[in-house]
Amino acid sequence: MDSAYLFGITSQRNAWLTARQAVVAENVANADTPDYKTKDIAPFEDVLNQVGMKMVADNEAHIAMGGGYGEGVARTGQQDWVVTTTDKDVTIEQEMLKAGEVSRSYSLNTSIVKAFHRMLLNTVKG
Repeated sequence: MDSAYLFGITSQRNAWLTARQAVVAENVANADTPDYKTKDIAPFEDVLNQVGMKMVADNEAHIAMGGGYGEGVARTGQQDWVVTTTDKDVTIEQEMLKAGEVSRSYSLNTSIVKAFHRMLLNTVKG
């Protein structure tokens, strides 16, 4: 069912948004720390592009070359988000803009899931 895939993507995006909010909070908390540089997380679109081309195994018993999880296999139960350190100092205003962006994105995700959930319920009732 295609809609189940939509729910999976929104769940992954929410996990990514949670990780991004944690990075933003760390930047704000360390804004006055000497020599601390801004950190950010790779855009979700980049994450989708990387994962979209890999095989997925959600159980160690699944067939893999060489046994267990092989190279190029994305584990569905574990999400590793790439956090990069820039050469810029922390600007509180920029971090607050990022926090607002995360909040808006989370609200949009929630609204989309609610709309599709209502649509599925109406389909089942009808």
